[in-house]
Amino acid sequence: MENNKTKQLAVISGKGGTGKTTFTAAFASLSKEKIIADCDVDAPDLHLLLHPAIVKRYPFSGGRSPNVDLDKCTKCGLCTDACRFSAIEDGIIDLIKCDHCGVCAYVCPVDAIEMKDDINGEYFLSKTAYGLMVHAKLGIAEENTGKLVTAVRRKAIEEAKKNGNRLIIIDGPPGIGCPVNATITGCNLVIAITEPTLSGMHDLERVFSLTHHFKIPLVVVINKADINQKNREEIIKFCDNNQIEIVGEVPFSREVVDSLVQGKNVIEYPIKKVTESIERIWEKVKNHSSLK
Repeated sequence: MENNKTKQLAVISGKGGTGKTTFTAAFASLSKEKIIADCDVDAPDLHLLLHPAIVKRYPFSGGRSPNVDLDKCTKCGLCTDACRFSAIEDGIIDLIKCDHCGVCAYVCPVDAIEMKDDINGEYFLSKTAYGLMVHAKLGIAEENTGKLVTAVRRKAIEEAKKNGNRLIIIDGPPGIGCPVNATITGCNLVIAITEPTLSGMHDLERVFSLTHHFKIPLVVVINKADINQKNREEIIKFCDNNQIEIVGEVPFSREVVDSLVQGKNVIEYPIKKVTESIERIWEKVKNHSSLK
């Protein structure tokens, strides 16, 4: 995922609802020479604020499924005996039970079973008011989210190289699972958006453990910083103890919800006290040594 010229900035959170996508959209509107990537492929929502116009679609294949040629099948039963998931009967494969391991195709003596690529979703190259955006949609009940995240990032890097973009701003998924791993690996800087709640504090600790493991620089933004002073102080203490830079705090504002309902990012709206805070944060982030 490395690119000597283009830097990658990932915005993540250990939990949903902290304002991750709100900040990503704001950063996209403030930044120049960037590509935007939405790597929350399970539940993408950055498009609701950036209103992309799709330029090109790409099919995504994250796995393969067995396909039986019944004209070739001799119903010898070897595939049924070999299947550990009881997914095959009389040459018919139940894809709900099937684990897509491919052993049936391996044991078939007449090559009647072929493993074929599945189409599990698609990803898009789009235009927005703030530049190009790469985003995706995983099919209903489909798997291999991490592979689709990787496809989105590769396309973003490809477009950045082609267009000479200096920065890729990535809206990451919540949590610390496979999609987040695929989002941050190889990034130059991670911003964790947290909030002064018990769950926000707990999940910030998980994000720190993850970025520390991959040796990726981490900075923190405390969103809705004024809703609980005690928890805010605990977050500051945790960051101080672990040498994590807090690049800014943003106060709570009900107007943020109003802007999101109208499909506008907070910089466009604008909300003075929130906008000014985010602008100061972006000045610190864009000048961070990891993005130079």
